[in-house]
Amino acid sequence: MSVIGELRAVTSGTASKGSKGDNRAAAAFLAPWLIGMVGITLGPVLVSFYLAFTNYNLLETPEFTGLANIQRMLADARLGNALIATFTYVIVSVPLQLAAALALALALDRGLRGLPFYRSVLYLPSLLGGSVAIAVLWRLVFGGEGLFNSFLALAGIDGPSWVSSPQTALGTIIVLHVWTFGAPMVIFLAGLRQIPRELYEAASTDGAGRFRQFRAITLPMLSPIIFFNLVLGLIGSFQSFTQAYIVSGGTGGPNDATLFFSLYLYQEGFSNFRMGYASALAWLLLIIIGAFTALNFWASKHWVFYDD
Repeated sequence: MSVIGELRAVTSGTASKGSKGDNRAAAAFLAPWLIGMVGITLGPVLVSFYLAFTNYNLLETPEFTGLANIQRMLADARLGNALIATFTYVIVSVPLQLAAALALALALDRGLRGLPFYRSVLYLPSLLGGSVAIAVLWRLVFGGEGLFNSFLALAGIDGPSWVSSPQTALGTIIVLHVWTFGAPMVIFLAGLRQIPRELYEAASTDGAGRFRQFRAITLPMLSPIIFFNLVLGLIGSFQSFTQAYIVSGGTGGPNDATLFFSLYLYQEGFSNFRMGYASALAWLLLIIIGAFTALNFWASKHWVFYDD
């Protein structure tokens, strides 16, 4: 018994030393991430929260002003224009993009020959849609002498400069967003591949047509994927910046029609050097995104189906 006791003591001591060594190694590997998290993410977040209650122009010491920036928001007409443009963009573009992505995913799920090629080609706009080059190209396409008007001219229609009209400028950016359907399409396609084919066979045996199968099988089984794409689409759309900046030349025009919230935040912080007010706007944007995300999670209980 004494020998067994000594062996247990030696073993436990060795295990204790080994676990301590593993903990040190884990801490060493996590240290760069923790430093980056504190220095690059958490630190600036806390600083921006303080700056939201100050008058700060990037050159002088911040001056604490209490709720002055919030009061200014309530009287800011351009902020109202930015909210209208942003909400219109999000409410219209996100559902249209999801609908286009789901329609193409359903088409590709029918077993097309050369599926990897089509999937890659259709995914490509998602990689390029947020780039400056595509935004510049989009501005040229929908300009007064652009490609879109050239096609209209073939039908005898003299089209306007779509990016210069307050009635159509936002629409061109919405079309650009819908065009970048590749990422949700690939996710939809993966979700469709996970639906058991036996369900469709049973429904077909019972006489259900394609539309009935889509409504009773595809949509419920795909609802978690729809919810996932919807949340990501809303968050990404509220933060859209590059398209509006390039198409409007950084002004948000014409008549603030493309003045997205993120673009107005940029103008206040880096063009007008009102960084305190820009910080307050950033926190307002965070609250809006958080509220929409929470609303989606609450509503998901009524329409998202989980098979477990």
